[in-house]
Amino acid sequence: MKEIYTKYIASVLNVRDWQVENCALMFEEGNTIPFISRYRKEKTGGLDDASVAEIKHWVDVFSEMEKRKSTVIQNIEAQGKLSDELRSTIENCVSVTELEDIYLPYRPKRRTRATAAREAGLEPLANSLMNTKVPDPEREAGKYVGDKITDVEAALSGARDIIAERLSESAQIRETLRGMFRNRRFVSRQTRQAKDNPEASRFRTYFDFSMPVRNIPSHNMLGMLRAENEGFVNISLDVLPEKCTNKIYYDWCQEHGYPPSRQADQIRASIDDSYKRLLEPSILNEIIKEAKQKADEDSVKVFEDNLRQLLLSAPLGQKRIMAVDPGFRNGCKIACLDAQGQLLHHEIIFPHPPQNQKVKAMMSVGEMIEKYGIEAIAIGKGPASRETEEFFKKVHLPDGCRAWVVSEDGASIYSASEVARREFPDEDVTVRGAVSIGRRLMDPLSELVKIDPKSIGVGQYQHDVNQSLLQESLEDVVVSCVNSVGGELNTASRELLSYVSGIGPALADKIVAYRNEKGAFLCRKELLKVERLGEKAFEQCAGFLRVRGSANPLDRSAVHPERYALVERMAQDLGATVEQLMAD
Repeated sequence: MKEIYTKYIASVLNVRDWQVENCALMFEEGNTIPFISRYRKEKTGGLDDASVAEIKHWVDVFSEMEKRKSTVIQNIEAQGKLSDELRSTIENCVSVTELEDIYLPYRPKRRTRATAAREAGLEPLANSLMNTKVPDPEREAGKYVGDKITDVEAALSGARDIIAERLSESAQIRETLRGMFRNRRFVSRQTRQAKDNPEASRFRTYFDFSMPVRNIPSHNMLGMLRAENEGFVNISLDVLPEKCTNKIYYDWCQEHGYPPSRQADQIRASIDDSYKRLLEPSILNEIIKEAKQKADEDSVKVFEDNLRQLLLSAPLGQKRIMAVDPGFRNGCKIACLDAQGQLLHHEIIFPHPPQNQKVKAMMSVGEMIEKYGIEAIAIGKGPASRETEEFFKKVHLPDGCRAWVVSEDGASIYSASEVARREFPDEDVTVRGAVSIGRRLMDPLSELVKIDPKSIGVGQYQHDVNQSLLQESLEDVVVSCVNSVGGELNTASRELLSYVSGIGPALADKIVAYRNEKGAFLCRKELLKVERLGEKAFEQCAGFLRVRGSANPLDRSAVHPERYALVERMAQDLGATVEQLMAD
């Protein structure tokens, strides 16, 4: 990776250049984030998985930027306008915005008013008005009146169109305006459509709303944009056009000198037109997009934290569970599970209105608790959950057995998924949903990895943020959680295995197929017998998988096989066995 990118990433993330360089090299070699952060600490300087993931994000960003730079250089070169200085400027960019500003004057564009003026031969007149002092612009414009140009005003108008377009493509002017716009306030106002629409009341907050661009909270930005998308508000900035155009004119005069008054009128008119027609709409869209991107990033961080807390919730462990998916009219769906999460029995009770069969429901629940040795009760947190929790408080429960309210977000997604159909082909979606609720109490991580992270319900405005960023970030969290906990090789589900470092869905299928055909793995090394699981994949995944019944105690630990010899030497030096060393 180029040194300019390395230095930029290091400064943004407040790490050392060599840490970024080493991470980038390890990514190129096919190493994963969990593997690098846990087993290559000497190369990263002890960076955690979140920091390594951020470096990976920036490496990917600059990889895409390099492709874009190549396209830009090729296009400018094809026009015969690529100088050594311009090439160097492009190659040393680290900002996408700066790169696009540089490319803007050379980018193929639709036919514009400036295009027509150039075709009419008015570019020399525009050059004169911009670069030299012209005391009498009308007299100068008279030289261009002819077949294509009917009069002096038409010539001046065309020249102003060319100047306006040039100003709108100036990287310096655009960056100046961005700075001015960022210091203003977003303003949203109610539209006519909102006045007669009852749906609009949800967005009443944004009917007369303003907030500084730099300080607007992510939920306000996303809410305001949703209101605009539905046609209930218009978003603008409280910028002062005169202040902006005066700044553009002042900077132009600083560069070119103050022009004669009549020429100044032409320049002023060009600036006003450029600002109103080209610059202001373009920069406003950029600032909104920039604020949206920041709101996305802030929101996704909240979603990540919520998901991490949910995935790493303390598991109840292997208990016999009664799982309850509560409901009113359609009753409460009950699933009784054994300590391994296998379905033993299911039925429906109706303790709530309109049926109100409380006594019958209480008797049924008591019989199931006794028959299946229930040790805990999991109640889904949804409609009727509070009433169901109150109902179970009146049921006589065995000593040590208590009811827990469990999030059921995404349970309906799981119940209709291919994973659920594979696990319970003969049961309907209501039973599958209840089973998922019970398993979440036993082991939240193992159960929730079966569901698309976006379906778990991790925050407000989840569907308004950049979906690819959200998907990438939430999957990174799942990978981080799975690998921080590790998995039991002989019992882990296909879904959990697919999140283990270096494995993925295809190899997870192969591991499960091998396990089904050959029986339990006896040691970590046996993974190398799995079809298509080579040395590299073994290196990445081995440390995160445990083999509880292995003869080698290190297979039950987080020690990587590449360090087994070192641990054995340590034990030998201390006159102990490896097992004694691990126990002390």
